[in-house]
Amino acid sequence: MNITDFVGALRQGARPNLFEVRIGFLGDGIRFMAKASQLPPSVIGPIDAPYQGRQIKIPGNRTFEPWTITIYNDIDFGIKHAIETWMNQINGHEDNLGFGSTADAYKQGQVIQLGRDGAILRVYDIIDMYPSEMSAIDLAWDSNDQIEEFTVTFQYNYWASLATS
Repeated sequence: MNITDFVGALRQGARPNLFEVRIGFLGDGIRFMAKASQLPPSVIGPIDAPYQGRQIKIPGNRTFEPWTITIYNDIDFGIKHAIETWMNQINGHEDNLGFGSTADAYKQGQVIQLGRDGAILRVYDIIDMYPSEMSAIDLAWDSNDQIEEFTVTFQYNYWASLATS
């Protein structure tokens, strides 16, 4: 193994700063205001089966860990307000009421990995998601030359990926 072999095998590494987030009902703005995200995780948990004093690991069921995005807050609070409204429709602040059907709470989202030429490398569809947590926005008199940002954590039922290149 030498450097030439490594470069030949790598071709070109995917870049973590080349991505887009799309959540249809939030409009096109989320593509520009989503500062950070991640390709969605999933876990296949182990089932421990004791056998003659040892724990044998057997593949269990898949679980999907929460998906998080960090969003810039603009001066009209557009995306923040839309997510607050969504959360309030799921469970109201005052009346503790929400959608008549659980299915009404779900939206679809995507996180898209882009190549250096702007081409879409892979699309991850986030299926049946809803916001479970929205972070506070810290305010401080000494926070100069910054844009407010907040984090939203989504729960979802599963993701599906599609390679496009």
